Amino acid sequence: MAFIIFGVLLVGSFVLLLGVGGKQLYKLNNEEREDVIRQVYHYAVAFITLIMVIGGGVFAFMAVADYVSPNTYVESFEDYKNMRDYHPKYENSEVKREELSEEELRRQYDLMVEQQIENNKQRALNSFVKSLGWIIIPLPIFVFFQRRISREKGYK
Repeated sequence: MAFIIFGVLLVGSFVLLLGVGGKQLYKLNNEEREDVIRQVYHYAVAFITLIMVIGGGVFAFMAVADYVSPNTYVESFEDYKNMRDYHPKYENSEVKREELSEEELRRQYDLMVEQQIENNKQRALNSFVKSLGWIIIPLPIFVFFQRRISREKGYK
């Protein structure tokens, strides 16, 4: 979302620059004017796609870091045990709650912790794949326009 806002602001600033530079564009003939507009367009597209690739790289790095070292908040075993002991669902109910041993509670707690860590790793992996999209999709467009800019500079 931030990239879209940034892109709109960037295009808006280029339009303003063209408006300010438009006074000098009137002094040029039609072919030269089209050439300047084409160059500005090529540079704008190359810049925006470069920013997208850099942002995708940063997001991909952050996702890999989250996968390697998941940032998981896990309640303590005592909190987990107290939550099970004083659960309001069983206070006014005829259903009797089963009493679990300390070892069984510890096993359930460890399973819950492992599940949360796995969920965070899965989210990080999903985020990494999405970040690759921010690299793979705009990269060919950037390369295409960069080559076009270099080729046009070579002709002049």
